[in-house]
Amino acid sequence: MAAADDLKFQEFDDAANLLAANPDATTISIDEPVEIPKNQHSRLQEPGREEDDELLGTDDSDKTELLAGQKKSAPFWTFEYYQTFFDVDTYQVLDRIKGSVFPVPGKNFVRLYIRSNPDLYGPFWICATLVFTIAVSGNLSNFFIHLGKPTYHYVPEFRKVSIAATTIYAYAWLVPLALWGFLMWRNSKVMNIVSYSFLEIVCVYGYSLFIYIPTAILWIIPQKVVRWVLVVFSLCLSGSVLVMTFWPAVRDDNRRIALATVGTILLLHALLAVGCLAYFFDAPELDFPAPIIPAHNATTVTTKSH
Repeated sequence: MAAADDLKFQEFDDAANLLAANPDATTISIDEPVEIPKNQHSRLQEPGREEDDELLGTDDSDKTELLAGQKKSAPFWTFEYYQTFFDVDTYQVLDRIKGSVFPVPGKNFVRLYIRSNPDLYGPFWICATLVFTIAVSGNLSNFFIHLGKPTYHYVPEFRKVSIAATTIYAYAWLVPLALWGFLMWRNSKVMNIVSYSFLEIVCVYGYSLFIYIPTAILWIIPQKVVRWVLVVFSLCLSGSVLVMTFWPAVRDDNRRIALATVGTILLLHALLAVGCLAYFFDAPELDFPAPIIPAHNATTVTTKSH
């Protein structure tokens, strides 16, 4: 049988010898809690840090970049590259539409709905539906306004479809492109500026236009007061989504620049709604001339008097 001394663990003997040689050595016990580093502890104590992460979604940005880095990006000339922009299900699209129609005060639309999986499926079909809704509703509105006039003959204006498509898609792509470039430029000037990706900004603008689809249908009502009330109501809903999304990103910038940026966003959004209402629905009354009835060839009969 082995002696009792042979059953001792050599590691404990070595540790005891080390402690005897250096009494000031630091030991770690399993039962002792792990201390939080000072830099992490000070970060947790910052009062405004959690609020900024909540509004801007910066706490998920590292996870998003890590997941994005794990995905293999296909070349842009392949179908797989553009397929990722439409990788979204019906429930996600409906949830984002609901979030754009019923914005939650103090909540960031990008953080709640977009950042996990930005898409172009919803914005593309929302813009396409809005184009045909405005064009068809504008033609019907023109028909109902002049209905009953004997000199009016209804002729469908198909050019309104192309004009509406150019206006809506130019707004949904060019304005986000300009805003994305501006945020990138300010990010190089101010360290605290958080710039969204171009796809995220396009997604926010696309879903913010959904409220104008039912509004354009109701614009058929030939009452200017009702139409302008609908415009104000739609602007309040869709404009609040844009403000709550982009204000946290520019509020740390210069005060005048931040206010001017948000004001420009709201101004362009209002110009789109007012311009569509004025051009497609509030067309000036036209004075239709009376129809010219061609005179029939009449034969004049002359009688000779005897």
